[in-house]
Amino acid sequence: MSQAQRCLLIVEDDAGLQRQLRWSFEDYEVIVAGDRAEAIEQIHQRRPAVVLQDLGLPPDENGTAEGFATISDILQEAPHTKIIVATGNGDRDNAVKSIGCGAYDFCSKPLDLDVLRLIVDRAFRVHELEAENRRLRSQSTPTLEGIVGSSEAILEACRLVEKVSPSSATVLLLGETGTGKELFARAIHRLSTRQGKPFVAINCAAIPENLLEAELFGYEKGAYTGAHKQTKGKIELATNGTLLLDEIGDMPMALQSKLLRFFEERVIERIGGRQLIPVDVRIICATHQDLPALIHDGRFREDLFYRVSEVSIRLPPLRERVGDAVPLARHFLEQSASRHGRAVRGFSAKALKIIESHPWRGNVRQLENAINSAVIMADGKQIDLDALRLGTVGSEDVLSLQEVRADAEKRAIQRALTNARGNLSRAATLLGISRPTLYDLLNKYSLKKPGDDL
Repeated sequence: MSQAQRCLLIVEDDAGLQRQLRWSFEDYEVIVAGDRAEAIEQIHQRRPAVVLQDLGLPPDENGTAEGFATISDILQEAPHTKIIVATGNGDRDNAVKSIGCGAYDFCSKPLDLDVLRLIVDRAFRVHELEAENRRLRSQSTPTLEGIVGSSEAILEACRLVEKVSPSSATVLLLGETGTGKELFARAIHRLSTRQGKPFVAINCAAIPENLLEAELFGYEKGAYTGAHKQTKGKIELATNGTLLLDEIGDMPMALQSKLLRFFEERVIERIGGRQLIPVDVRIICATHQDLPALIHDGRFREDLFYRVSEVSIRLPPLRERVGDAVPLARHFLEQSASRHGRAVRGFSAKALKIIESHPWRGNVRQLENAINSAVIMADGKQIDLDALRLGTVGSEDVLSLQEVRADAEKRAIQRALTNARGNLSRAATLLGISRPTLYDLLNKYSLKKPGDDL
């Protein structure tokens, strides 16, 4: 164990008990605190792996309010810390409540030091294993700089970016609004041989049609009223670097033809000019629209589509990124609290549940805006439901692991039966189970067996 991992914080106002516990855990580095303020100061300074804490702390020695507040503050500052709570003999209600507040375990007074030693040793071991697991996970499933998440959906997108970035291929990023298309485009640029050269982005949907051509290709002095000097366009400004054409699906048809010529010849003409200007630039395009559907409707050129989509990468919506919402929320909380100078350090349990279950139709951008607003609106050190302003957590939104597993099993069985065209033996083989087991699962989930409707 490292020095931090061997550190045990004892939060206890009884000096005699402090000395006894120091002696009992002499092979650990023991530090003590007599109240909540001292405990939080030690958490800041020493980052202990395990805390052994009494619930009755001053100024509420005969109650538990200060003890529970201390648990909450410790976990806000150091969420991976293992807290062991000392409760009164037979005080089951407070023991259960402490676990619900995030404590790792509890022990009853008077303390049985042999039992307590086992609990503390186990807490250190669990803390060490969890830390090692986080370290290995971060090494085995790396994401790109600036991209937070460990879901398989986002990792697959990251793997594709890492493969395509060193090449010169034109990349098309597909994804709903708010999925981070520009963030991924910048990642491609950073990982390419053009790193350190210009990265220029233009949103084709945000600029009026009559100005978009000038923004892209530039213009010569006197080309039209108000053109008082020669001005380079975005394509030319990105020379030797990368140009992101965001929302290319909104580009007018007339301008698509001129862009297609650039793709074919890699030269441009400024508006009002006659000189052909060669430009070496890598193009990345992005859109939330269905380009094949636009082609079918005559709103996007098919030949341009093949030019811009040498490699297509789909960025998953947040609802498909299982387990990523909470880490993203914590990331945005840290950024926003620093930016606004707010001492907001965590989320309430209900806030975390609604962050996990919310549909986030605006994806990561909506989540970031919600957390930024919540940091500003929060009254205390935690973001609660009132600050998030996303509604309440409904029972239908929070599924148990058993319910999730059952739903996944049912869908897998139905898919296997479809692929096997109703043949039970073949379906069982596809599922990797025996035919009797498949029968049991069909009965368990009240699924119709092939031939039942005959």
